[in-house]
Amino acid sequence: MSDDHTHVQEFFAARADGWDSKFPGDDPAFAAAVADLGLRAGDRVLDAGCGTGRALEPLRTAVGPSGVVVGVDLTPAMLRAAVRAGRDRHGRLLLADVAALPLRSGAFDAVFGAGLIAHLPHPAENLRELARVVRPGGSLALFHPVGRAALAARQGRRITPDDLRAEANLGPLLAGAGWRMTSYVDEDTRFLALAVREG
Repeated sequence: MSDDHTHVQEFFAARADGWDSKFPGDDPAFAAAVADLGLRAGDRVLDAGCGTGRALEPLRTAVGPSGVVVGVDLTPAMLRAAVRAGRDRHGRLLLADVAALPLRSGAFDAVFGAGLIAHLPHPAENLRELARVVRPGGSLALFHPVGRAALAARQGRRITPDDLRAEANLGPLLAGAGWRMTSYVDEDTRFLALAVREG
């Protein structure tokens, strides 16, 4: 495992037990972002970097009992927290790295990634791997329950021009990985970039 992956695992493992209580009001924002993804009954959706599984229930509600929901995370402690919260009843949890998903090509209709992009060690390659597992015409949602400025303020830093989530940076990054950005929202109450799988 690379140092990048070890760092991500250590960061989230240390925070897993208190993660949900640290951000108790985020559930409505997750539900709204899932709604904007435009899922339909029977769809197959991947929650990439699912963490404690906060998106799994709204994803299950969106795809219904005939749909498929899979949550993937690199950190065992986050998946254990998801199980303790009972979120595994809404979808299958899988310990895996988004850099090399043990999933077949074109298996999903959509990918949901909450807080994901900032933790990708190789964003262009990792977004390409997400594109691999989504059918052409499928969807991607990159989400955070607060916008870039609010998040930077919370972390005691400033937004820099090289921020991957800036619209001018994210659009070309997605395009190079097989996605076409269709919507971009960056406001205090949420960040949401939607894209469609090309090809």
